[in-house]
Amino acid sequence: MSITQNLTISISSSSSSFLSPSSFNSRSQVSLPVKSVSICKCVATPQEAETAYKTRVSRNENLGKLQAGYLFPEIARRRSAHLLKYPDAKIISLGIGDTTEPIPEVITSALAKKSHALSTLEGYSGYGAEQGEKPLRSAIASTFYPDLGIEDDDIFVSDGAKCDISRLQIVFGSNVKMAVQDPSYPAYVDSSVIMGQTGLYQKDVQKFANIEYMRCNPENGFFPDLSSLSRPDIIFFCSPNNPTGAAATREQLVQLVQFAKDNGSIIVYDSAYAMYISGDNPRSIFEIPGAKEVAIETSSFSKYAGFTGVRLGWTVIPKQLLFSDGFPVAKDFNRIVCTCFNGASNISQAGGLACLSPEGLKAMRGVIGFYKENTNIIVDTFDSLGFKVYGGKSAPYVWVHFPGQNSWDVFSEILEKTHVVTTPGSGFGPGGEGFVRVSAFGHRENVLEACRRFKQLYK
Repeated sequence: MSITQNLTISISSSSSSFLSPSSFNSRSQVSLPVKSVSICKCVATPQEAETAYKTRVSRNENLGKLQAGYLFPEIARRRSAHLLKYPDAKIISLGIGDTTEPIPEVITSALAKKSHALSTLEGYSGYGAEQGEKPLRSAIASTFYPDLGIEDDDIFVSDGAKCDISRLQIVFGSNVKMAVQDPSYPAYVDSSVIMGQTGLYQKDVQKFANIEYMRCNPENGFFPDLSSLSRPDIIFFCSPNNPTGAAATREQLVQLVQFAKDNGSIIVYDSAYAMYISGDNPRSIFEIPGAKEVAIETSSFSKYAGFTGVRLGWTVIPKQLLFSDGFPVAKDFNRIVCTCFNGASNISQAGGLACLSPEGLKAMRGVIGFYKENTNIIVDTFDSLGFKVYGGKSAPYVWVHFPGQNSWDVFSEILEKTHVVTTPGSGFGPGGEGFVRVSAFGHRENVLEACRRFKQLYK
């Protein structure tokens, strides 16, 4: 039977995809065993947003203070958008500081051995100590803090320094005033905002109220003028610094410790890049006399052993560090750890112990040496193009100055014209405006190709 009836169909706007061109020939005769044809009507329903159920729970107003998204997911979003625009482009990422080289076999073999042991009755273990396994805590103390008076039980093993920063913020609470290097790793400021330590964001100066932004720039040797600061409770200080790559000298850290003592402040010292230091700059804040009374140190295996995905770090809180009422800071941190954390993975901790064996340390230094060679290539490239370049000697980051230019504009131009991802300096604070951070974490051929593209762009 031929279809002679006209079908009138009301199609909602959400079904527009069905109107795409097809190979169907409406004039062809099709025989179908159809008894009757009815008119089909599709009725559009109200938008979900108009009928969405809402709870009566208020949003955390502190999260509402945050500006846009966290820096590195925003960079990833722009990278994805660029790839949609140029699907055939070979994008090279020298932006987010993620390691790229394989974990040395002496370390992965320990990870595999521990993983396999969990399949045996003899080797299985469940929950471990929240503070970390004693052999690893002991190895961290003897490797990174020899003769500094740091004991095994001063060390808390974790799933990374970034996670510990937020746990420390829970310890400090909302009624503190913090100071931070400007520019610096954005997790310090963002976690302070979330905890309610800050006021609102001030767009005219690109700062949150109630934070001391310690400007670090080429003019002051990337060390702040401490005499210009009002008294802070908590001082976040990263050395070597992310993003500038500057490593504080012994004299500068003596000043910092004395400033903390004079003001009754606590330093949170981020030493995640200490193994990259060249020369005799201190690797730990605890090399400075008196630091155990005013400082906490947090660090990580991420950039030493390629553990960005494995996840393993540690925080050191000496017994001498006390709150104003005399209560030990370490006891409160231990309470938070036991409440919020079940301890680092036992597999990761086995890998960490292997990292600190003589063979593991040698292997880690080899990986670090590789990234430092990448750094030299990047520094030489921008030097040859006439740019002012900072960092690189004691950190896997190169801090390139683009005077008078907006950092996000420079980021966008580099991405658009070279397909290379960098990091805009202003993402690390207002003091980073006019700079771009270039990471040395990359395969050698990618770093060389990126530098070739930089030369083509800025020749």
